[in-house]
Amino acid sequence: NLTCLRTGETEVRVALAGIFSIRKDSWTFGLKGQSAVRYSAAMSNVVIPRFGELLSPYISQVPPEISPRFLALLERGAASRYRGWAEMLPEHSEGLLRCAEAEDEIANRIEAAFPMDESRRAELEAPLPGALKTYYDVFAPLDVWDQLRIQANAERQGAGAWERIAGSHPDAKVIEVLNSCSELELTSADYLDALLAEHDGR
Repeated sequence: NLTCLRTGETEVRVALAGIFSIRKDSWTFGLKGQSAVRYSAAMSNVVIPRFGELLSPYISQVPPEISPRFLALLERGAASRYRGWAEMLPEHSEGLLRCAEAEDEIANRIEAAFPMDESRRAELEAPLPGALKTYYDVFAPLDVWDQLRIQANAERQGAGAWERIAGSHPDAKVIEVLNSCSELELTSADYLDALLAEHDGR
């Protein structure tokens, strides 16, 4: 079983400092120094948002010591999106469902690596509906292929986030888990990039 060191709030803040910026006692989740990205491709001109900035009002409501568990719930939200895309693109459902499984696996690993007293479940989940709505709203006006362009970049943002947590976490076992989560994110990103390249090249 995976274990993690019991740390105080200060140590948790240090462990997460690579992706969280403290602003008047709130946390801003995202890749430091990364601006919104404009992705240009055949027949597409999509602005990629910084999901950390979009979701920071919700993440900041979660105590720092259980923030990784909140991020795990967001991974499950992404898994749901992948299952929806698999229904929209049945010819690519196998690959998209693998991505969904990867998101759920990330959530499973994070939940195992960051134990939480179940008495905090309501506190953890309270901001989740607003966070998921904000995430889903980014995709709503776009066609499925532009949605996948955004998700491919979001996977890379997520990979960087786990790497930054790992970079200052004190527990070697948890670092191993975090790095494995980053690898899963990058595998999904690579799959989406290849799928988009095939689509754009038609």
